Amino acid sequence: MGSLFILYGAIVVIAAALAATVIWASRPLWVKSLAIALATLLMPIAYAGYAELLGRPKPVSAESIADQGDEIFVVAAEMDEPRAIYLWLRFRGTRAPRAYALPWNIETAKQLRRAMQQAEAQGTAVRMRGVSQPDRDTQAPLFYPAPHPALPPKQPSSS
Repeated sequence: MGSLFILYGAIVVIAAALAATVIWASRPLWVKSLAIALATLLMPIAYAGYAELLGRPKPVSAESIADQGDEIFVVAAEMDEPRAIYLWLRFRGTRAPRAYALPWNIETAKQLRRAMQQAEAQGTAVRMRGVSQPDRDTQAPLFYPAPHPALPPKQPSSS
């Protein structure tokens, strides 16, 4: 949410600077009035646009998730055939999941469904590999059930 205010603040500053430039230029009064009106209209429209985007899933291609490796947890998924596969992903080290959309692909949907069923049977979560990793094995499934966590080391018995 903090980046929303930073981006909106940048738009306000830029709009004000553009309006001030026109105001101080030697232009007719109607041009100066138009610049002020347009800058004033830009600010609420930009805020409404950003606020509208908050609830929308991002395309996975617009986000670089390659650096996350195999540390992507699938919190939830919904398949909207033939439009998209909607995912709620959480990355290691973060608490809040984010919404993403993959383009519809029947093979990807089958992989996700299979991984979800296997994870439920094993009592684990579903993980996702980074889709844009250049060294990613394209034969390996994009979604897979997370392995069981390692057991703690045994304590030596004192006999």
